[in-house]
Amino acid sequence: MASDDATEPLERLFNLVGLLLETPTPLTFDQIRETLEAYQGDNVESVKRKFERDKDSLRAYGVPLEMTGTDIWDVEQGYTIPKDRYYLPEISFTPEEITALYLAAQGGSEVTEVAQGVRKLLYGAEGGLLTGAAGGPLAVESDTDQSRLLIAAGAARDRRRLRFGYRTATGSAADREVDVFGVVFRGGHWYVVGHDRARDDIRAFRLSRVTTEPTDDGEGTSPPDGFRAIEHVEAGPWNAESASTARVAFGPAASVLAEASLPGATREGVRGDGWAILSIPAADPNTLAPLVLGYGPEAEVLEPATLRDEVVRRLTAVLDA
Repeated sequence: MASDDATEPLERLFNLVGLLLETPTPLTFDQIRETLEAYQGDNVESVKRKFERDKDSLRAYGVPLEMTGTDIWDVEQGYTIPKDRYYLPEISFTPEEITALYLAAQGGSEVTEVAQGVRKLLYGAEGGLLTGAAGGPLAVESDTDQSRLLIAAGAARDRRRLRFGYRTATGSAADREVDVFGVVFRGGHWYVVGHDRARDDIRAFRLSRVTTEPTDDGEGTSPPDGFRAIEHVEAGPWNAESASTARVAFGPAASVLAEASLPGATREGVRGDGWAILSIPAADPNTLAPLVLGYGPEAEVLEPATLRDEVVRRLTAVLDA
């Protein structure tokens, strides 16, 4: 016979739930004991007490554990977990709801489980208005006006045309008329993607380079079949092949998220205090600094000094505000 302590409590509960979900008829305690090794200890009274504690735990967790007749005559009672009460209905979101959830997740300064959860919802949503490159950081760059992001997302949702002033990377400025198809986050920046009417082509515009408040310019057009906004956005200033590299230490929990979220991040090793040191391509301290700050006290910039100084400057500005 197995020892009473042979199975960890959590594993024991999982096994019990699995058994009672799949059984075609309710199972008595004796039948459960015959099936699950965790309840096969020599001391029957001890096993019964353990089973009673497990039942209480499952019900405390909200598992609908029921006791009912094992046959139509109800001569003997057994345990079962009704699947229709145990499994939650599938949760689905429209692209508009995904947009709202994502922006809400970006409202705080910390990288949270909420943001990570929204990331999964975002990548699983067909036609999502806000799209990102898998594995890229999901955070609002410091120079992005969030009101403009909302306007752009709304235009993509409603298939509207926007008019706005725009400054290119070379400094030239002009007005743009764009039928907005989507909003993309890539390489640390937000982009509006759509049909540029002056150039009669699909173009991407970095939101931080928009110089005027975008205005509604009428009904837009629909994107072509098979359109994916992310395919029209270059990696931008955040380049995983950049020669410039930052070294940042992250706390044990934050390091897992940072390694998965920051493009090109690689783990150098672990310090004596358990913090992981990551090497991160760092083309621009202004781009990387807000992302590092998002991890709060769980991140420490080791080098370069320019990135560390930028983080300190931003923190000081907050304290002085």
